[in-house]
Amino acid sequence: MVKDRFLLKLIISAVKSFPVRYGLFLVKIESDQGYFGWGEAGPTVWGRELAAQGLMTHFAELLMGRDPRDIGALWQEMYRGQGSGFDGGRLESAVISAVDVALHDLVARSLGIPVYRLLGGAHRAFVPCFTPVSGPDQPDGIGDVKAMLAEGWEVLRLSMGGFREKGIFEPRESLSVTAKWLVELREAVGPDPVLGIDYHAMLNVAQASSFCQRLPHGTLDFIEDPLHEGTPSAYKALRRMTEIPFAVGEVFTSKWDWLPYIEKDLINLARIDIANVGGLTEAMKVAAWCEAHYIDMMPHLAISPIMTATIIHFAAAVPNFAWMEDRNRDFRALRAGAETSFRPGDPDMYPVQPMPDGVRYPVPTTPGLGVEINEEALHGEYEMRKPEYPRHRDGSLAT
Repeated sequence: MVKDRFLLKLIISAVKSFPVRYGLFLVKIESDQGYFGWGEAGPTVWGRELAAQGLMTHFAELLMGRDPRDIGALWQEMYRGQGSGFDGGRLESAVISAVDVALHDLVARSLGIPVYRLLGGAHRAFVPCFTPVSGPDQPDGIGDVKAMLAEGWEVLRLSMGGFREKGIFEPRESLSVTAKWLVELREAVGPDPVLGIDYHAMLNVAQASSFCQRLPHGTLDFIEDPLHEGTPSAYKALRRMTEIPFAVGEVFTSKWDWLPYIEKDLINLARIDIANVGGLTEAMKVAAWCEAHYIDMMPHLAISPIMTATIIHFAAAVPNFAWMEDRNRDFRALRAGAETSFRPGDPDMYPVQPMPDGVRYPVPTTPGLGVEINEEALHGEYEMRKPEYPRHRDGSLAT
């Protein structure tokens, strides 16, 4: 039976795309032998789901009739476009990511093996997680952190302060309130928990340096995205001003985006987004490159069960792994009636999906990604959504 699986001829017979809603664009690829795979495009397509659907129309022409096992070759053809030098692009990389993950899922299903077996096998039996938690703007932020630690969490990423006025963010005000709160928090929880903070690339070099200098040694274990990543030299300048490790990379959409940050040792934790960077094909290359520079992978989660499962398989297959992002705390809060910006893995849409074991995910043994989707639930009408941006008090953009 196993031999027959390896000799099986496979042809891509259908390529489907689903702009489900703002923040969720799924791809399904089917083969003539009845096997199929699912993938998801990352945050780069959020608010551009219909443009992503247009790209999939073009990619379908390239993919139809091809062998889905030629994943690397198909990746190159999609990325290189018409071979005229006008290759890549952020939106395109996110859609390629969805196709790439779907091909891995399809091929692994056809062989009856988990996806991580295609990536070299498993290094670990479970995947450790970190989770986002509240910050100084919450009524009892320190109490929230203590409650999470009591649940068993050992790694927490904190929220910055400064959003007490709806839609308004002033960096300098945020630095003061956040730094003061972090010092109090570290004194309250002691030296053992791993604490980081995400500044969502909303600071400049001077502001980020000022923030870091306000913190006593050992207050933070990492700071995520203090600056926009478009200028590596800015991170080099900030590196000279602080000893706090940097967690960066969720917006990178190819190995070329990663190049200066890895080669110049500007970051310490790689916040790779597999649904943005080009899928598992590109993510494994970046991980190997990071391994040579002693940078651990800390993947960014694009919320849905498809990407949760994809990260679990990636985490299983790479040696240099730190923690994966887990949003189940937000999901539990939503189910309890609390307001949260994140959507859970709706069991009606995802009847089979990864389930955490406390603060970690077991590495699965089922074929493919281990996610099943009710395709009928994806056929609702897509609704446009107008984006909202945080602003300074003078009306200018704060992001």
